[in-house]
Amino acid sequence: MGNCLKSPTSDDISLLHESQSDRASYGDGAEPDQEPPPPYQEQPYVPVYHPTPSQARLASQLTEEEQVRIAQRIGLIHHLPKGVYDASRDGSEKKIRECVICMMDFVYGDPIRFLPCMHIYHMDCIDDWLMRSFTCPSCMEPVDAALLSSYETN
Repeated sequence: MGNCLKSPTSDDISLLHESQSDRASYGDGAEPDQEPPPPYQEQPYVPVYHPTPSQARLASQLTEEEQVRIAQRIGLIHHLPKGVYDASRDGSEKKIRECVICMMDFVYGDPIRFLPCMHIYHMDCIDDWLMRSFTCPSCMEPVDAALLSSYETN
């Protein structure tokens, strides 16, 4: 019986070398004659705001009126008292020990913010929440009304 394997011809060898050199020039599967992508460039961070709870837009897309309302909201948020979580100082076993927004336990040293209704949250969690809705996530008490009334009594 004869040998079933065909010995490579010079045409087969030249095709093999050509396909290997083509693959090497393509790199990671890029098309020939295509320039490699530019190096990664970090895009500048553009904040996203919520002019209404269900609507998110880039800061550059907000109207002037929406920008004013968001600036006022940020100002009110920064007037809310803040602190650092310390369970030993609170002393009560019945105290809530978890942020109801992120559902994570408070840890000693966590930055927290107090709402006028006396509920506490992680500062980052409640600040983000208040940018969308100005009510307490636990009792739904309007934060701005309580905050503004505290200014009027002083």
